[in-house]
Amino acid sequence: MTDVTSTTGTTGSQLTPTGTSGTTFSNPSDNLGENDFLKLMMDQLQNQDPLNPSDPTQYMSELASFSSLEQETQIATSTSAASTQQASSSALGLLGHTVSYQDSNGVTQTGTVSKVDFTSSGPTLTVGTTPGIGLGSVLEAS
Repeated sequence: MTDVTSTTGTTGSQLTPTGTSGTTFSNPSDNLGENDFLKLMMDQLQNQDPLNPSDPTQYMSELASFSSLEQETQIATSTSAASTQQASSSALGLLGHTVSYQDSNGVTQTGTVSKVDFTSSGPTLTVGTTPGIGLGSVLEAS
């Protein structure tokens, strides 16, 4: 198997198989992508010793593991997006309703939801004149 030299610069990682014609693989996010993995695998196959070939099942196993990891990442991203959408829908559904919530001091407050703000940490409610009430603080809605 061909050795790989890795360098990291301001533009990302570069992987150069040593002993090759200088093929460079780069990815600005410092992570190997599927295309980088396949290019590296093909370069290794082209430059292997014909009298001592690598085990092709090893490549298939690595490719299967990489594909499985990529699918799990996509599922996690989809689940996160669905969760965000569900929280947004729940918050919008509370507009105009009376809710009981626990404030930052642990005291139960009651009021009508007059506004929903969408922040990077999720939707927050304005109950009466009190902004920034998270959905996790809501105890009851009517």
